[in-house]
Amino acid sequence: MQHTGNDRRTLWLLAGLAAGVALSYLWPVETAQAVATDREERFAIMTCDTGLGQPESVFVLDFLTGRLAGATLNQQTGTFTNFFYRVVAGDFGLDPASKPKYVIMAGRADLTSGRGASTGASVLYIGELISGKVIAYRYPVRISRTPLPPVAIEPLDQFTFREAIAE
Repeated sequence: MQHTGNDRRTLWLLAGLAAGVALSYLWPVETAQAVATDREERFAIMTCDTGLGQPESVFVLDFLTGRLAGATLNQQTGTFTNFFYRVVAGDFGLDPASKPKYVIMAGRADLTSGRGASTGASVLYIGELISGKVIAYRYPVRISRTPLPPVAIEPLDQFTFREAIAE
């Protein structure tokens, strides 16, 4: 029995398809991650990566009070179980009468935890225009099915991107 050109093409097509399926099955999978930030005149809200296999955490920065608050949903219960807070206004060394101008975003850091607590996979970067500073913050994460008491968000490091503005 002699094979025609169409039979050979079909055979090569099927062989290529089988090889592609096998390769895609064996190839390491990397999930896509997206963080989101939105802002309004008086506050900003953002999400950030908490850690491998964990839901994202959400943080809100109130521009009027300088209060940063956050929470993480528990995957099994669908309720917020981790809570975070910090008043960041004092970290920038501003006059209490000034009107701070904040920006906030998350960045992946994968910091070592230390001191027995797990640290979120991301850090929060908050910049403030009047002080000319950017401060990185980290937050501890514990897995729990029940709500835990709020824990403080910790400043990690900072740098100055410009001289402070006198108001």
